[in-house]
Amino acid sequence: MVSGLRLPGDLNDPFAAIEGVHVNARYPHVLARGNGIPGEMSIALKTPDTNLIFIYLLLLPSRMFGTSGIRGAVGEDVTADLALAVGRALASEGYERVVVGRDVRESGSMLADALTAGIRECGGDVLEIGVAPTPTVARGVEWLDADAGVVITASHNPKTDNGIKLWSPTGQAFDAERREAITARVEADDYDLEAWDGLGTRRRREGLLERHVETITETITSTGDDALTDLEVVVDVGNGAGSVAADALIDLGCSVRTLNAQPDGRFPGRPSEPNEETLEDLQQLVGATDAAIGVALDGDGDRLVAVDERGRFVPKDLLLALFAREAAGEGERVAAPVDTSLAVDDALAAVGASVTRTAVGDVYVAERATEADVTFGGEPSGAWIWPAETLCPDGPLAACKLVAMAANSGSLAELVDDLETYPIRRTSIELEDKAAAMDRIEATVRDRDVEVDTLDGVRLEHEGGWTLIRPSGTESVVRITAEARDPERADELFAEARELVLEAAE
Repeated sequence: MVSGLRLPGDLNDPFAAIEGVHVNARYPHVLARGNGIPGEMSIALKTPDTNLIFIYLLLLPSRMFGTSGIRGAVGEDVTADLALAVGRALASEGYERVVVGRDVRESGSMLADALTAGIRECGGDVLEIGVAPTPTVARGVEWLDADAGVVITASHNPKTDNGIKLWSPTGQAFDAERREAITARVEADDYDLEAWDGLGTRRRREGLLERHVETITETITSTGDDALTDLEVVVDVGNGAGSVAADALIDLGCSVRTLNAQPDGRFPGRPSEPNEETLEDLQQLVGATDAAIGVALDGDGDRLVAVDERGRFVPKDLLLALFAREAAGEGERVAAPVDTSLAVDDALAAVGASVTRTAVGDVYVAERATEADVTFGGEPSGAWIWPAETLCPDGPLAACKLVAMAANSGSLAELVDDLETYPIRRTSIELEDKAAAMDRIEATVRDRDVEVDTLDGVRLEHEGGWTLIRPSGTESVVRITAEARDPERADELFAEARELVLEAAE
């Protein structure tokens, strides 16, 4: 959309009276201001001899950062230009020492080089560690006494994608305030560029993978877990960066067999996301051998899932319940998102602990895990956080903890079978105006005799179950989840939630 607009005032500063206008110092004839509408910004061009301004409505991504950082298709959403801009913004915001690593994706080195150039151009020093799991980069910020860490990764996304995720010295992903500061710099093209004699340095740092392995093995052995010797374990690395898991298990004395261990950013062995559908080879191998357990990681090693000794995929809700019960004690809490199964509540109740629910996204789980009585945080996506160790989801650490748990109990399958499971119903309904529909749903349920939680969507606590109505962050759909302790109640709650959404859409 383009329109002509005449404005009164000084010809040299025709936007002086307009609130929120940014004048680009490098291109003074280009002016921009936010429209107050997510995803829109006005760009104006002024001529030197007239106050005729042409306003262009520029459609921007509604959020540069999602809860998992910046992600998208390479060459479309994620480009070298974007990586350069993020690097410039980081250094301009005062992050003087930055650890940079990447996963194995084909576009990773290009994006890491661009990001590094941006950091150095604004006076920041880059500590380059090359290909490494995301948790190694996150831990490395503290280990190298840096101000921030950046990993070039799209985690479990397809090979066509890549992304940028930022980490603080605590091992925690950048919070909303820090992300917004970076976004503001990028959108305003506002950087503190240095002259030739103020450029930052670029240095290679070795040994972080080995330090990660050593840290994990010390964590496991410090708890007295010495039953891992000669335990047979299969590790599916998924052609990704998570070989730290296999190395740590070997150092702990396990007999390790690997699948898809050759790093390859095309992910030829299986898709980067490990789930029941993509792990057939792992399930078959574990079931056909004497392996006590099989574990699988995603492309950057921050997610971990498992297969029991019978070759059965362990549902991630049940894996969350096992980790939570092992980590928590009387009066302690476990952080988990609003879509977490009742199985986790029941497992924790048995040891006198409880769930504290968060918004969906491991960044929110990590934030809650900073509270004193929270001993563990997890997401059914496969992200597991032990705050005493790190606030980053650490797939290799999770692999070793689960193997130790299986070794101590004698059977992962028996641990899983001892957990209660409940029927869950799920669907999605397409809605163009999700926000308006969610407002109507919330107003409706407020008048009902039911506990309402609006932390992330609308979660309703019912007798014997719960429902969650939550808008998708990337699609024009509202997702419905219902769980109950018996199938009939699950069907009933699911039907009620679906009717709520359909009525709100009218």
